[in-house]
Amino acid sequence: MGKGEYLGAFEQLVLFGLIRLGENAYGMKIRREIEARTARDVAIGAVYATLDRLEVKGFISSRDANGAECRNGKARRFFRIEAPGIAALNESRDALRAMARGLDPARGVA
Repeated sequence: MGKGEYLGAFEQLVLFGLIRLGENAYGMKIRREIEARTARDVAIGAVYATLDRLEVKGFISSRDANGAECRNGKARRFFRIEAPGIAALNESRDALRAMARGLDPARGVA
């Protein structure tokens, strides 16, 4: 990743949500997954803004649902993580581990 392309904490949560949900990932389901696993209130607008940003970066892709996946005539938009998104998530995780490596547990971080 180039300078300024590191993932933010919420972007990481959204990407982890996509991985957990697989092919069934859509906005509200991603929101619920993040809330359930982090005990953090999440605004649906923040989820969609992040999904849009990640798609522009090429980290995820989306598709509009059809047929049975539609609700009251309105299609759902499903998302999936792409190889660049997995790479970005791994790089972010590795950067955090590198920063934490060797810290004194007495400082509260191990």
